[in-house]
Amino acid sequence: MELLFVVLIAAGVGFALPFLLRGRETYGVALPAGVAAAVSSVVWVGLLWLGFTFDGGWIWVIALAVGILAALVVALRLPARRHVADRALLTELSGGRA
Repeated sequence: MELLFVVLIAAGVGFALPFLLRGRETYGVALPAGVAAAVSSVVWVGLLWLGFTFDGGWIWVIALAVGILAALVVALRLPARRHVADRALLTELSGGRA
């Protein structure tokens, strides 16, 4: 049940990121939420395997922080890469005239 809470909290914060950062037109609004939820859940399970207990505070802090940080990295890095890739594709498709 706690894993569900972690996924929902991480996804909720991930859904807010595109509205707080620039460049959201280059990726879907659900991408940061999906990244945050997936990474947080994997980190949560990994920490449980390492011996953390679900009622301890550190497992919550670490799992949510890593998931939200991963979503933030994706939301910040993807727009620049997307613009470069789009520009290169336009040049290739137009035969160098664009």
